[in-house]
Amino acid sequence: MYVGRFIVVGPGIGAYRVSSRSFPDRQIVERDGALTVAPTADAPETDNPYISYNCVRETGSGEVVVGNGSQVDPITEKLDLGYPARDALVESLLALDYEKDDYDTPRIAGVVGDDEATIGIVRRDAVLVEAVEEPTLVATYEEDSPRAFEFAATTAEDAAREAYDLDFEHAVCAAGVAVSGGDGVETAVIND
Repeated sequence: MYVGRFIVVGPGIGAYRVSSRSFPDRQIVERDGALTVAPTADAPETDNPYISYNCVRETGSGEVVVGNGSQVDPITEKLDLGYPARDALVESLLALDYEKDDYDTPRIAGVVGDDEATIGIVRRDAVLVEAVEEPTLVATYEEDSPRAFEFAATTAEDAAREAYDLDFEHAVCAAGVAVSGGDGVETAVIND
């Protein structure tokens, strides 16, 4: 099944995976303290504004934002201003809305803290944001309502690998995050 881009977030753990039929020549790179989805060196030229963006950013308070587009930056900035995770997600997702591409691609985002997590999506027909107590998945297609999801990872490396290896079609790359009050934030990337 093709679900497009997706995130899994839960208290202390999160992952983001790029799955793509249209733009598979992408990778996740570290850039200016963030993890950024960017074209590979051999990717064809494109003017599509949705293929390169920050997908993982850490806040000043040790939370991590994951998502499939430019909404990651304003969510992070709002959290740094003291907004609660729910408000930062709602305001940013509403302001940017779904992507105005041929598929009306939803924007997805999550906030991972040491002992709490919040997940959200803005689709053409709805905005859904909720606090979650266990790993929860939301994707741009098919799985476009948050739902509890079996996800065993406990480290960033495990989260990236597990997300990349999930049985959804057209895996391109993945990022994992682990947030621990004692150990801080750990990130990992899979570019297979």
